[in-house]
Amino acid sequence: MKVVINRREGGFGLSQEGMEFLGLDWDGFGSCYDLSRNDPKLVQCVESLGVRADGRYAQLGVVVIPDGIEYFIQEHHGREWIAEVHRVWD
Repeated sequence: MKVVINRREGGFGLSQEGMEFLGLDWDGFGSCYDLSRNDPKLVQCVESLGVRADGRYAQLGVVVIPDGIEYFIQEHHGREWIAEVHRVWD
């Protein structure tokens, strides 16, 4: 499975060209938080446009993880990584 993340501090966002690629209205910030990060069209956008898909404070990349993995995206100052969901007991 392919998942889009932001690889630098600043925060996830798309460029105007990236938003238009997805058929979304440009809001001035590149906000598209309602999209699933493994959305095939989002993945295609980042793979096709490369750095032209990056929002103002973003450096987007595609990470490949095994199919069927339950995951979530963690971040620190906007830089993101993928973590596998696991169980915790206290």
